[in-house]
Amino acid sequence: MAADAAWLTVVGIGEDGLSALSDEAHIVLAEADAIFGGERHLEMLGATRAEQTAWTSPFEANLDAIENLAGENVVVLATGDPLWYGVGATLAKRFGSDAIRVIPSLSAFQLAAARLVWPLQDCVCLTAHGRPVENLVRHTAPGARLIVLTGGSEGPREIARVLTARGYGQSRLYVCENLGGYDERVRETGAAGFHLTDIMPLNTVAIECRAGPAATPRPRLPGLPDDAFVHDGKMTKRVMRALALAALAPMPGDLLWDVGAGCGSIGVEWLRVDARLSAIAIEPREDRCAMIRENATALGTPDLQIVAGEAPVAFAGLLAPDAIFIGGGLTDGIFDACWENLKPGGRLVAHAVTLESEVILIDLHARLGGELSRIGVEIAEKVGPYRGFKPSMTVVHWHQTKTA
Repeated sequence: MAADAAWLTVVGIGEDGLSALSDEAHIVLAEADAIFGGERHLEMLGATRAEQTAWTSPFEANLDAIENLAGENVVVLATGDPLWYGVGATLAKRFGSDAIRVIPSLSAFQLAAARLVWPLQDCVCLTAHGRPVENLVRHTAPGARLIVLTGGSEGPREIARVLTARGYGQSRLYVCENLGGYDERVRETGAAGFHLTDIMPLNTVAIECRAGPAATPRPRLPGLPDDAFVHDGKMTKRVMRALALAALAPMPGDLLWDVGAGCGSIGVEWLRVDARLSAIAIEPREDRCAMIRENATALGTPDLQIVAGEAPVAFAGLLAPDAIFIGGGLTDGIFDACWENLKPGGRLVAHAVTLESEVILIDLHARLGGELSRIGVEIAEKVGPYRGFKPSMTVVHWHQTKTA
């Protein structure tokens, strides 16, 4: 990046205000033609020669106003580190990295870890600001340490409620308010016995996860037990789910289409692998869409997008996927539409349990290659006073990578 090409500077400010800013940041503010930021930050700034504009809603209008000033010395004020769950990422996406330089301050994550003397590399840093708090569920585990940005005064109590509902009521919560400011405060409480009041809107919650007797710790490795999901019996079972996800090969940033999603088990497990993944569950039945929502919330993936509709009509307007799983409703025409939408280099996995869908996969293997397997799973169950292996339905598994 050429430094002289940057016309938009993002300055991170802490609760200690201008006094903690670097000389570089002070020079940038003094030379600015226009300054954008929240009312709180502009109040810290006071009078300047630059025109000051407070953020308005919708936020997109602010980006348009900034774009109209392209080429001038424009400054955006942000909280802490603008590129750590901050406005910096939004600005970089809109204007490109060459147009932007960033002068960060200490983040709330760094300050919280410092106050508690927690090695930051051992913590999971998350945000519940403008996002479902249930996202933190996928990161809960005995002994895990989480640091979570909240969306206001009620954020800590909501976190405590979610932890308690998942059996982690014994967890210790450290509510860190106005970190770095003159009125900074750090208070400790339990999740189940949350008792704090008069919580300041600007707060961060550090969590030391402790699993109680009612907790069921869930690994993020694919292959959760079938009873982890609410379902009506029509689901990709554990062994086949683990195989499917291994073949789908999730990579950071990838998008999955789960076609004929059923209870959403594939999409949910895909998202649990990495927070940078995204997934769309496509399911025509509303009762199953409801199960998908319930499973996504319970297992910490409320960001699973649900499209209620029949494939391939439901594909219209969706972003092109990096991976596709066809687990239900494999009929003539479904594969062609999926393959057409799949990105080059994308992976497609399909399962068949009926003779009619098996024929489709056998034909696809003959035409396109890939890997075709027939898998039978037998589970030991009670047979009167004894035990015996009960076979599940045989599943034909096929996967292939789309070449350019």
